[in-house]
Amino acid sequence: MTARSVARRLEAYAQLMRLDRPIGTWLLLWPVLWALWIAGAGHPPARVLIVFVLGVVVMRAAGCVVNDFADRDIDPQVKRTRERPLAARRVSPYEALALFAALIALALWLVTRLDPLTIKLSVVGALLTVSYPLMKRWFPLPQFYLGLSFGGWGIPMAFAATLGTIPRVGWVLFIAAVLWAMVFDTLYAMVDREDDLKLGVKSSALLFADMDRLIVGAMQAMMLFALYLAGRSMEFGPWYRAGLAAAALFFLWQQWIIRDREPAACFRAFLNNNYVGMSIFIGILLDHVYRS
Repeated sequence: MTARSVARRLEAYAQLMRLDRPIGTWLLLWPVLWALWIAGAGHPPARVLIVFVLGVVVMRAAGCVVNDFADRDIDPQVKRTRERPLAARRVSPYEALALFAALIALALWLVTRLDPLTIKLSVVGALLTVSYPLMKRWFPLPQFYLGLSFGGWGIPMAFAATLGTIPRVGWVLFIAAVLWAMVFDTLYAMVDREDDLKLGVKSSALLFADMDRLIVGAMQAMMLFALYLAGRSMEFGPWYRAGLAAAALFFLWQQWIIRDREPAACFRAFLNNNYVGMSIFIGILLDHVYRS
């Protein structure tokens, strides 16, 4: 095997893990950072922070691999996904399974650096992650399951790793993260609505039909209200509220650009959620900086 063929193989593996598209990693990382900064009172333990950041990267990669493995016969029929390594047959199913096993082993090694409660919670998270791709076959709202697994489960784990317990504010943040995942993944599903309809794949975009913008807006409002309640219970001040206000403005912009449900606009709205998560984190960060 030549150096060029090895490089191509490694590039295909990186694409399979979506390392070339970090937006998904950021969307999963922001809620974890919210939780770590709140649980750590603005100073999360360095070891816990490093483990969680690496864990998010690894588990997102593992989730992408197992998702593409499950969809290897569907992705070739969808314009947006037909060039993915498994769909284009640049990576074999056996290679994908081996890569997935290696990523899960790495994630388990990382979590063993933490306390027993967090390890137990990680087992639940791993089961949710592995089972998520199957939801699109029969469950009409797979975006909700995505929120439980990828979107929110890192929050109770972060509180457990930092405090040894999960306080009420942790579960409120969890609810907010689940709602947010349903928001951005519904926008993502709106891009593939026509293909999913033809292929019989379930999604919130199909379930919500012409009420999609209204329901997305309702979930955006509920997410912000949950975060407001979390901030009130923690006695956060104007910096935190400014972060929520910025997030609300980004949500309004998303509603505006998806008004015609044009797929490219829906995808831009999906990407814009990175700034939502960032705004909330900056609000939490500045609140702790100027409080101390």
